[in-house]
Amino acid sequence: MKRRDFLKSVSGLAASAAAPAIWSPAKADARSETLLLITENGPNNLDIQGVGTNRPGYEASWNCYDRLISHETKTLADGSLSYDRDKFKPELAEDMNVGDMSVTFKLKKQAKFQDGTPVKAQDVKWSLERAISVGGFPTVQMKAGSLVNKDQFVVVDDNTVRIDFIKKDHLTIPDLAVIVPGIYNSGLLKSKASEKDPWALEYTKSNTAGSGAYKVVSWKPGVEVVYERNDAWVGGKMPKLKKIIWRTVPSQGNRRALIERGDADISFDLPSKDTAEMKKEGKLAIISNPIGNGMYSVELNVKNPPFNNEKVRQAVAYALPYQKIMDAAMFGIANPLFGGPSNHVTDIAWPTKTGYNTDIAKAKALMAESGVSGIETTISFDLGAGAVSEPIAVLVQESLAQIGIKSVINKVPGANWRSEMAKKSMPLMINFFSGWLDYPEYFFFWCYAGQNAIFNTPSYVDKDMDAMIDGARAAAAIKDKAAYEKNVKGFISKAYDEVPRIPLFQPYLNVATQKNISGYTYWFHRQVDYRSLVKG
Repeated sequence: MKRRDFLKSVSGLAASAAAPAIWSPAKADARSETLLLITENGPNNLDIQGVGTNRPGYEASWNCYDRLISHETKTLADGSLSYDRDKFKPELAEDMNVGDMSVTFKLKKQAKFQDGTPVKAQDVKWSLERAISVGGFPTVQMKAGSLVNKDQFVVVDDNTVRIDFIKKDHLTIPDLAVIVPGIYNSGLLKSKASEKDPWALEYTKSNTAGSGAYKVVSWKPGVEVVYERNDAWVGGKMPKLKKIIWRTVPSQGNRRALIERGDADISFDLPSKDTAEMKKEGKLAIISNPIGNGMYSVELNVKNPPFNNEKVRQAVAYALPYQKIMDAAMFGIANPLFGGPSNHVTDIAWPTKTGYNTDIAKAKALMAESGVSGIETTISFDLGAGAVSEPIAVLVQESLAQIGIKSVINKVPGANWRSEMAKKSMPLMINFFSGWLDYPEYFFFWCYAGQNAIFNTPSYVDKDMDAMIDGARAAAAIKDKAAYEKNVKGFISKAYDEVPRIPLFQPYLNVATQKNISGYTYWFHRQVDYRSLVKG
């Protein structure tokens, strides 16, 4: 079989589709400036501010839109690169001046959107107003940094914008460097808006309107996204790669064949089994990073019976086969979050181990104490993360049967997972969450606070929990270390005692690249930043 035919067959393209021209030997020079990236899932929306945008969709927004600021990078002990949580640099801004109750940004005067329109302070104001107004995840993300009111965003002049603080919050500046507050071409989007769609979300679902380093020139949902470099970009050092082809290859085996044959440059978000095996073979560069502020967990809906009963939840926590899960789903490439000395933590390290371990006898005793019997439930998981979540679901099902809980497994297609989460109707789910801002109070803001955000899948609401989360944020803002530590220890211990979600492990993000690829950088959003990649 010719390489061209092989590529067509394994990528699941229609028989009439032609393989990309970059694979022709006559295009050898072009190949050094073109990269083929393969993943299991592609985006369902090119705009992170859109409704139900999945994680692959974040990648498009990150590379096609600028933020006012971004993070510096650093070299880790293993020689790989990572963003630096504590150091920021200008991106669309050329200068940042942080005052007591505001921050002022001077924009780069040469900055232009991808249609040639100059970027002005009015675009920044409109974009930030859009982020706090569209609702759902983007608006709550802005709220995480106390960015909630339109009058916080002030145009000083054409090239200067000021953001006023509603209170001191150490998460405000970091929150401006995440993906959500990207800067959009307000003139273009206003022309695409309608009464029913005032922020032009329908247009940006399939079109990019930023000033970022890349622009999408072709998108075939479920097949591939093609990017071209924006040669007018001024947000940083000009990327080496002129073209990115991001192809969706659902089959794990086919992805592995492509990267091992040298037909793909990067295979991203590898399963642990492939990671362990390919690392031993040594043919490829394998990079593994523990996912900051992240955990896989079993999440129980506390609004409704039977998991509104704390004893039942604790019984489930003692019934789970933690080590079997680590072995079957992760092949040991993860940090365990079980088997700690106690559920009452003594430091603020996060994520940290619970005091739970597999103890069927204790689980049965707690079920008896609960007074609940005859439970039948559903175990749901994201089929897009099936390589990890499906073996977990099977093992959870087997263990729950031992304590009298009958269950069926519900495989939710990846494209539907976020919308199903938002309904808060799944009684028990296998899920992963990673907080972009790597602080425990940020994780808890999303997953335990009474605002009941989308990632608070158990619908857990408790006033004492809210008080400790708010207390930690307030203490951090004024650098009150003692109060901060007291609140963080308090909310972790309370979460582990009442266990609306049962931590399993902290996974690693695994990437395989050809050995002529350099510059891959781990980012908090767990997607690929094309701007730093170099192909030798």
